Amino acid sequence: MSDSGALASEQDLGPTLSGQERPHPTGIGKKERRKVIVASFIGNFVEWFDYGAYSYLAVVIAVVFFPSDDLTQGLIWTFALFAVSFLVRPIGGFIWGHIGDRVGRRNALAWSILIMTASTVCIGLLPGALQLGVWAPALLLVFRVLQGFSASGEYAGASAYLVEYAPEGKRGIYAAVVPGSTAAGLLFGSLMATLLTATLSDAQMESWGWRLPFLLAAPLGLIGVYIRRKLEDSPVFREMSQDDEVIKAPVWALFRDHWRTLIRATAAVLLNAVGFYVILTYMPTYLSQTVGIDPTLANITTTVSLVTYIGFIFLTGHLSDRFGRRTILMSASILFIVLTVPAFMLLGTESIIAILFVQILLGAMLTLNDGSLASFLAENFPTRVRYTGFAVSFNVGNAIFGGTAPAIATLLIATSGSAIAPGWYLMGAAVIALVAVWLSPETSHKPLQD
Repeated sequence: MSDSGALASEQDLGPTLSGQERPHPTGIGKKERRKVIVASFIGNFVEWFDYGAYSYLAVVIAVVFFPSDDLTQGLIWTFALFAVSFLVRPIGGFIWGHIGDRVGRRNALAWSILIMTASTVCIGLLPGALQLGVWAPALLLVFRVLQGFSASGEYAGASAYLVEYAPEGKRGIYAAVVPGSTAAGLLFGSLMATLLTATLSDAQMESWGWRLPFLLAAPLGLIGVYIRRKLEDSPVFREMSQDDEVIKAPVWALFRDHWRTLIRATAAVLLNAVGFYVILTYMPTYLSQTVGIDPTLANITTTVSLVTYIGFIFLTGHLSDRFGRRTILMSASILFIVLTVPAFMLLGTESIIAILFVQILLGAMLTLNDGSLASFLAENFPTRVRYTGFAVSFNVGNAIFGGTAPAIATLLIATSGSAIAPGWYLMGAAVIALVAVWLSPETSHKPLQD
């Protein structure tokens, strides 16, 4: 149970016997599960479309909010602000985890999408530096922080929600809905950015074109909130609530009883954190500014890689159900250690065929990690602290390494003069994740534990 081997306190365990496993609730129909899958997909899609739009429009945002004769300097400031918004994510992880484990998964998810929608629309309405001066980037930072706070509860909550609804033996493919919908949201953002940059002039993009994806958050977000409010909470949480087993301080219980698991889980997140933001959000900027290909073409190749990523993600979720989380996650780390640097060398050839091949390859390798990670993290923590444990480990890893990845990649290239520097950074994250997963137990064929 706890990492220390000690039994949890009697007040935390409620009326059930400690040390026993609660069987997965039965009597859940296919129709109910289908509604949960659809609602989780749509809600997470909206959240990450909103959140990812900033990355795909980074070059325009740099011009609007950080005008400078040196575009690289503006990009560094833009991605630094992107990274700062991640610093609030660990705090958000604690808060959303507390809400999710105390009040319920559904309520936390409904509020998170509402906050994301409001902050994204505010960015779309925000005047640039020419109108507001230093207040423009300052307000942009505030709204990005609110976006980061919202995102800190989304991925963890949706994953825990799906895992707790999934039938035994299918938790991997159910949880793969979360990274799949995340990539779908980014894909929609990439398609919009591609369409806008291909049809609008630079002046139009800088004036009003970049605002359109942010303003689209309003109708999409309201749809997501409506759908989520129509759902029941997860069956294991409802059962736990009925038995009066919800603990008052899940964060305290997490650090007291599961601190070793928390450390391992946080380290295991590193490959996802760096890989996701380098491969799926920073790549268009890297290809246009460092490799030197046309920005529209860079967006197109990234869009193609996102499509293949979505196709692969459900396959790897299924593979993790069959062969185990550790096997698939460790395979992903090994592939990144061996192939990442050669892949970035191929990107530098400026061959569109080579670039497209590398992006599809890197995306497929990343799905081996992402398609297994959500179920891996959810299964490593018991129901009473599942939302908190997932949210804290996932958001600490992403705050330190994920949100900083575009800024660090840009800075590494600028200081080292090497275009393949981001590949070495990604390789280092894979080494740490490999060790963390190797030290973790296999959970795929075990029932959810209390």
